[in-house]
Amino acid sequence: MERRDFIKVLGTAGATAAATFGCRDPKTSRVDDISSGEIPPEAMTYRIDPHTNDKISLLGFGCMRFPLRPVKSNVTPEEKIDQEAVDAMVDYAIAHGVNYFDTSPRYCEGASEQSIGKSLAKHPRDKIFIATKMSNMSPDMHGRDASIAMYHRSMDYLQTDYFDYYLIHAVGDRETYQKRFLDNGILDFLLAEKEAGRIRNLGWSFHGEKEFFDWMLDCGVTWDFIQIQLNYLDWQHATGRNVNAEYLYGEMEKRGIPAIVMEPLLGGRLARTNHKARAILKQKEPEKSVASWAFRFAGSLPNVLTVLSGMTFIEHVRDNLLTYAPLVPLNEDEYKLIDQTVESLLSLEFQGTSCTDCKYCMPCSYGLDIPGVFLHYNRCLNEGNFPADAQDENYRKARRAFLIGYDRSVPKLRQANRCTGCRECVPECPQRIDIPEEMRKIDSFVENLRKEGSF
Repeated sequence: MERRDFIKVLGTAGATAAATFGCRDPKTSRVDDISSGEIPPEAMTYRIDPHTNDKISLLGFGCMRFPLRPVKSNVTPEEKIDQEAVDAMVDYAIAHGVNYFDTSPRYCEGASEQSIGKSLAKHPRDKIFIATKMSNMSPDMHGRDASIAMYHRSMDYLQTDYFDYYLIHAVGDRETYQKRFLDNGILDFLLAEKEAGRIRNLGWSFHGEKEFFDWMLDCGVTWDFIQIQLNYLDWQHATGRNVNAEYLYGEMEKRGIPAIVMEPLLGGRLARTNHKARAILKQKEPEKSVASWAFRFAGSLPNVLTVLSGMTFIEHVRDNLLTYAPLVPLNEDEYKLIDQTVESLLSLEFQGTSCTDCKYCMPCSYGLDIPGVFLHYNRCLNEGNFPADAQDENYRKARRAFLIGYDRSVPKLRQANRCTGCRECVPECPQRIDIPEEMRKIDSFVENLRKEGSF
């Protein structure tokens, strides 16, 4: 889609994700960049589902990154979640118009559905839309009985007898799709559940190959929606296994399939950009968070039904509400600023791993905090606070910040040097990161910094 066509389409339409701590102490900073202003009452922007006429809040509550309590490591995933904080965030979000909640049997190490089920049980069922997934990624879940048991367990945990939106979770290639949904008859089971009314909308979330995406669109199943990774960097500059969001969105728009957006902040990285990119956006809107630009970009697309935000603190909910209550779509001049921001990110080697902190790799059998290691490394790299060149005048300061921040963000017994290379985590990663290899590289980098002596 050319820019002039993109702007024309937008003309018809008429926050942040979970806090990720890198080069600063997480104990002293929960949320360091939120928008200011008052949230107008009853100002939420809604989109109409073309298949059901449901009125869906443009801000969707992603249930992947719930707040955790300071507990010992030997407690259950359910005990780790700060349920009171979840309840408060959900109540606040619903009071301000949010009605779409997205979870999965895999989120929060398997505890997300139970937690959000408790929070939503206090609210009228017909006023909210619940989305969950068939997350049968592990080989031991490929069997028909195990997958169907997962489906019914989701109903129990979410305290419901139907799903508003149900997803085939994280598919990206024909071989694994065949095993997870065709050979075992699970796709037929889900279609029958939709026919019976227990699934109101059936779709899938995509992580994978362009050829597979095209095949799924034309495989003979009528999909009600698709969940895609979409943000202003991945729009034309997707890396790794990801496909440019411009292509995905365009193909869905042609077919009238609404898009549900995941990773609008690219795992939080577009909320914590380098200083040059941040300055571009702050100069234009000093009172708005850097994250709000990413949410406005995703929300400005008219075929987007809802934009998911994995919110950890009440401040995140408030920041996102300020963006979507109501949404002010980006104009052409603001798209030029987004272009400048992308150029800045690319010119400063916005890179690292493509980890989005989904935590599907967790828990690690050997105790590693895999996403924690990646988040610290990515944040320091992408903020430009990275000790890359010993000849740089700021090298000693950056080196000190990186190492101190690493030890504060990730306990020593959970750092990259503890990786055994067992590779149990690799098939669990939807981004298809070679986690042991990346851990080896990061550990080598850290050890070289530490060998250079005291601070």
